[in-house]
Amino acid sequence: MASIALRGVSRRFGPDAPALDGLDLSIPSGERLAVLGPSGSGKSTLLRLLAGLDRPTGGEIWFDGKQVDDVPAHRRDVGMVFQNPTLHPHLDVTGNVEFGLRARGVQRAERRRRVEEVAELLGLRDLLGRSPGTLSGGERQRAAIGRAIARRPAVLLLDEPFSSLDLPLRTALRRDLVELHERFRSTLIHVTHDQGEALALGERVAILDRGRLVQVGSPREVYDRPATPFAARFVGSPPMNLIPGEVSWADDGRARCILDSGKILGAAAEDTPPGLAVGERRRVLMGVRPEHLRIDTHDDPALAGSEGRLTATVRRTEDHGDALIVMLDVAGIPALARVEGGMVLAPGQRVAVAVLPGRVVWFPG
Repeated sequence: MASIALRGVSRRFGPDAPALDGLDLSIPSGERLAVLGPSGSGKSTLLRLLAGLDRPTGGEIWFDGKQVDDVPAHRRDVGMVFQNPTLHPHLDVTGNVEFGLRARGVQRAERRRRVEEVAELLGLRDLLGRSPGTLSGGERQRAAIGRAIARRPAVLLLDEPFSSLDLPLRTALRRDLVELHERFRSTLIHVTHDQGEALALGERVAILDRGRLVQVGSPREVYDRPATPFAARFVGSPPMNLIPGEVSWADDGRARCILDSGKILGAAAEDTPPGLAVGERRRVLMGVRPEHLRIDTHDDPALAGSEGRLTATVRRTEDHGDALIVMLDVAGIPALARVEGGMVLAPGQRVAVAVLPGRVVWFPG
């Protein structure tokens, strides 16, 4: 295990915007960190810098209190698993898994013990004598993970290793990886563009946007309290609603979001933005998760405005089995709601909507 500290780390490739821009991040020894972001956000560049395959153009990288910017890859005690598994075609699975151990002079009996250990954990026992060309994509990825784990690196880096696999296999490998990490406890950094994967894998999640770190926190923190509109939209499926308007706080103790149409969508007192004085109005984006936007199917226009409700129009629905995703027009603003799958709604139907108390996130407008 190794603790990692990145201090103002940048990486430029020519005159364009940097792939990484002044990144400050501390990773405790033994942590499982998921790094989340879209293509071009700097995820893979970060892994290459940590692995020693590239050098920063600014800032410093520290492992266990020692600066490693000039330390070559083979001296960093780092294991890496790529999106496309790179197995030696002339070796069987056993030979691939023990390859790093053999290169480091580990004795034969210990190599055998470690191979059997990871084979048991990863379901490779029946595949040990087979060549990579006879394996499925999932089996090859399991072998690549086993090879990296078997030598017990201080730091394990995973570069979107599940992205080319189908959903059931991704889910199974994700569980295997968590079990392996809890057993061996290397410092693990897993990069992905899949927010569901990041939330399921990471003890913490670091969100990158165009080379900058926009938020780092537990899966629950980044989901419930995103730090920026980008984080709010990128984490969550469907994404968080960002409703433009002005927020005000009345002396009745309730916050109100006044939409551009003049309509009011109320929020509970616990949702009042910090530092907002009674009577003050502030331009905002009102962030509401789809599952926190309540729908009432009563068609009574009197519901609009009562208890902070508004009348909305159903535009379209998507049935996901366990849930119904409802596309709404709320006073001219598109919004999404997630409700139980048994609810029946039709396009054009008018409904009342309200925000569940304690579930609003405010962003500067």
